[in-house]
Amino acid sequence: MNQTEGQYRDGYETAWNGGNTYNITPHNVTTGFQSPFSPVMDMAINGITIIILFITMVSLGCTMEISKIKAHILKPKGVAIAVVAQFGIMPLTAFSLAKIFQLGAIEAVTVLICGCCPGGNLSNIFALALKGDMNLSIVMTTCSTVLALGMMPLLLFLYCHGFNNLENAVPYTGITIALIMTLVPCAIGIAINHRVPQYSQIIIKVGLSILLIASVAIGVMSGISIGGTVWVVLSPQLMAVAALMPLTGYLLGYIMSTIFKVNHQCRRTISMETGCQNIQLCSTILKVAFPPEVIGPLYLFPLIYIIFQGGEALLFIILFRCFQSFKPPAEAKPVYMTVAGKIEEVKVL
Repeated sequence: MNQTEGQYRDGYETAWNGGNTYNITPHNVTTGFQSPFSPVMDMAINGITIIILFITMVSLGCTMEISKIKAHILKPKGVAIAVVAQFGIMPLTAFSLAKIFQLGAIEAVTVLICGCCPGGNLSNIFALALKGDMNLSIVMTTCSTVLALGMMPLLLFLYCHGFNNLENAVPYTGITIALIMTLVPCAIGIAINHRVPQYSQIIIKVGLSILLIASVAIGVMSGISIGGTVWVVLSPQLMAVAALMPLTGYLLGYIMSTIFKVNHQCRRTISMETGCQNIQLCSTILKVAFPPEVIGPLYLFPLIYIIFQGGEALLFIILFRCFQSFKPPAEAKPVYMTVAGKIEEVKVL
């Protein structure tokens, strides 16, 4: 552990002070970890983070069709399996990894929040690349986003009891507000796609461009502000957690869907939906719901997570595509037709 990281951890423990979440006094801040953000920079990063979340959820809503959502609700087997996988596998994985790597208090909260987040819209892209069931993917993302309003605070409350002094550590009000912030723009996107579907693709493309620009802006501003404390996020323990969480989600999601005997398309879809988290929502919660003196640079943890999340998904996509390329084509079965009362075999090319 380098000196900067050590100062951060010591300062955080001082601020935590026996489980009182935000017991931060000027004395604590002076003697421990000092927030690297000026008030103006902090407000700017908060504002851009909220804008990114809003644009992301509007774009996600523009991919949803009410008719397809209804169809899967009437036959909910795939969605039910996916929801259980999303809110069962990922929070448990986050909790287990936090225990295994003996993370500190604020680090454990960060990882738990990431693990309890609903599915992200990247899973739709990955499911498409894996030739999965796109309707199921979109409906799963929709359902997990809606259910997160109740499930995420509940899961955080339950899992935080597994750590000392974390029972009152989570800002449930701030998280609930952030979740509501995801539902409103998502509903706007669904309404746009339902009323004026011709504009949906334009909004998605423009939203993606703004998202990339805003993400770069946050990265630059954060890099200027936090300086050497970025090593807290790049610690071996957090890097290992960020690498293992999505991988575990992908594998267990596929295994679980195989146990319930869904088709191969749905298995690949559920796998991607389980391992992919809504990183924009996670970043917003960590940056806006926690004071900067408490969260420090750990709000950047989702950015580390998304690198491994995308890299591991890309590896699976490459393996799947290679398998498809080398897989021998299925032999065409002969078709029998009746011609003038006689049965003749017709070879289909």
